[in-house]
Amino acid sequence: MNTLSVFEGKNIRKLWHNNEWYFSVVDVIEALTESSNPRNYWNMLKAREAEQGIELYTICVQLKLPASDGKSYETDCANTEALFRIIQSIPSKKAEPFKLWLAKTGYERIQEIENPELAQKRMRELYKAKGYSDEWIEKRVRGIAIRDELTDEWKNRDVGTEKDYAILTAEISKATFGMTPSEYKEFKGLKRENLRDHMHEIRQRSYFSTEMR
Repeated sequence: MNTLSVFEGKNIRKLWHNNEWYFSVVDVIEALTESSNPRNYWNMLKAREAEQGIELYTICVQLKLPASDGKSYETDCANTEALFRIIQSIPSKKAEPFKLWLAKTGYERIQEIENPELAQKRMRELYKAKGYSDEWIEKRVRGIAIRDELTDEWKNRDVGTEKDYAILTAEISKATFGMTPSEYKEFKGLKRENLRDHMHEIRQRSYFSTEMR
């Protein structure tokens, strides 16, 4: 699960990995410090702590997260425990509120596993808070449901790797529109936006049902 959370108006990229949330360290630093160059801040923080014999990079992992250009890149990520340690090294008045936010985020995920309807409700609330219309949100929810129908069918046919999904998605796109997803996004002038959010529902169903027939 790859998604966004918002802390005091700042987007925090996160990924569900090894049964817990991992957060983008540079996003957390930007939210806490409002640095114009959080990546440089993170590098300087690691160097400063290393002088004291503390290697912060050892408590982080590299995971692929989406960037502003719409592509995914290896990014320094930390789980809740590691973030608490990193936050100790960042002078910020937002540190305590952020720790509470972290704890709440982890607890909410446990609730969502037990009751999946909560996840959809919170997703709607998040999009609403970001200014999306009710119509857009409904379209997004339907798009996710349509995509899930397809991926469930692929799983039933023993398609299991991320590479397999990417190949099949590209083939469906070429069969439906005559271009790959990346070419179609370029054609529509999209960058960070999700391509499915810019399709009519009928076109989405056509797009995702091609391989299921």
